[in-house]
Amino acid sequence: MIPAEADYVRAVELLRAGELVAFPTETVYGLGADAANPAAVAKIFAAKGRPADHPLIVHLAGHDAVDHWAEQVPAVAWELMETFWPGPLTLILKKQAWVPSTVTGGQDTVGLRMPGHPVALELLRRFAAVAGEHAGIAAPSANRFGRISPTTAAHVQEELGERIQLILDGGPCKVGIESTIVDCSRNEPVVLRPGHIAPAHLEAVLGRQPAIETASGAPRVSGSLAAHYAPQTPMRLIAGQRLLDYLNAQRHKGDRCGVIGHSQPPQAGMPHLWRMLPADPVGYARDLYAALREMDHAGVSAIVVESLPEEAAWAAVTDRLRRAVAGSGQS
Repeated sequence: MIPAEADYVRAVELLRAGELVAFPTETVYGLGADAANPAAVAKIFAAKGRPADHPLIVHLAGHDAVDHWAEQVPAVAWELMETFWPGPLTLILKKQAWVPSTVTGGQDTVGLRMPGHPVALELLRRFAAVAGEHAGIAAPSANRFGRISPTTAAHVQEELGERIQLILDGGPCKVGIESTIVDCSRNEPVVLRPGHIAPAHLEAVLGRQPAIETASGAPRVSGSLAAHYAPQTPMRLIAGQRLLDYLNAQRHKGDRCGVIGHSQPPQAGMPHLWRMLPADPVGYARDLYAALREMDHAGVSAIVVESLPEEAAWAAVTDRLRRAVAGSGQS
């Protein structure tokens, strides 16, 4: 799906005027504002209900803009950019002094990424053509803070409605979970958030396994809270070998659950709502948020998710599910 010419023109006009525009990326839909305009960036936090000390990711049209936003960019960061940009990789770098603290959450680092979606790239190029060749769009996921990230334009409309004036519709997101975040502001690159680009992919470029850090001492990054990506319906992770027994117990209690599985097919005679996701991590990630959102609207007593394999390839979606469970059931 390609937006009309008039939609692109309107999007750039709104961004230049300090307003918000939602747009698709390959990961999830983003809620964008001119990253160089603190007043515009503040509108993102207001629309989402996002704490002001949570940094945003700045989306760029190309590698040439990196030095405008970051200083002391190490060689390893350029290597990762050359390999994975455009794509679902965010790099944490030491920021230039001018970069607004509203974007960085008051930190001395900034997150940068070049998205791998044609609509996002076209918007970024058009915006840079009028706002300056190094212009960037700050954009977290286009949902209320802590809730399920949107992977379609309809999800954005449902989440934010009249809080934004324009949603560029680029169809469903192909990756479906947020970008991998790698901190390159220290001596060695460190993975701060898992994503579609796995440690094995990074190792192929770095020549070594990158460190993975989730400690509280790490720089704050998007999506690092214990409770995040969450439905309002209570949610549980249940091991595959226990799934049917658990569901039988819920049936006898008179409860109707929403079940998300990848290996256990729907069982005849059970009242539960079933959703089967692909049994591979890439397909599962692509469909996960839409499935959670569907179950959240289904009027079920709980969302029951079959646990995932304990393999490195599943680490990113496992991360999202654990955070979703921690935040679920909250009004």
